[in-house]
Amino acid sequence: MIRLDIFSDPVCPWCLIGKAYLDRALESRPNHPFQVQWHPFQLNPGMPQGGADHVEYLAAKFGGREKAIQAMLEVAEHAKRAGAEIDMEKVTRLPNTLDAHRLIHWAGIEGRQAAIVARLFRAHWRDGADIGDHATLAGLAGEVGMDGAAVARLLASEADADDIRARDADARRKGVTAVPTFLIAQHYVVSGAQPVEVWQQVIDELVEQAAQG
Repeated sequence: MIRLDIFSDPVCPWCLIGKAYLDRALESRPNHPFQVQWHPFQLNPGMPQGGADHVEYLAAKFGGREKAIQAMLEVAEHAKRAGAEIDMEKVTRLPNTLDAHRLIHWAGIEGRQAAIVARLFRAHWRDGADIGDHATLAGLAGEVGMDGAAVARLLASEADADDIRARDADARRKGVTAVPTFLIAQHYVVSGAQPVEVWQQVIDELVEQAAQG
């Protein structure tokens, strides 16, 4: 198996799109060698604990409400082509994602990381759920087979919060400036939401190399 480390944030639309493309490539290549691990990167590290209005936040970022809405529509179109589900009318708030990353970390310990990452993306982008809310996160944990009550207790504490911040900071020190960023075999870096064909080519080359010894 070959490690595929993915630096991502559940509120990053391009991470959702990149995941959709990657998922399609992996499904088309059932003999792929990847062992996927997800890593924290907060797209908006300074986000208040209670989050912010989605459109207002993007308006400040892009220089006006109209530009923000246009950017959202363009993202939605890209998502549609990738086969990812986005309902912009429901995505009314941008949360602080530190706790979502804590949940991803705990899910990884239980072997449920892929499931919780997919559920977090769907909760935020399709359902418009507040994935900064502890009760919401505990509920999502329960949906993927984790102990929701135990997760709620962990979320009420500061468990692993410093570790997540440190891992985020370490990624930035090592050159990760945007997400999604993919690290193949701890050596090759692929940035951005790459189309299915790119991943298929990467997989085919890796499988061929392995066959050649």
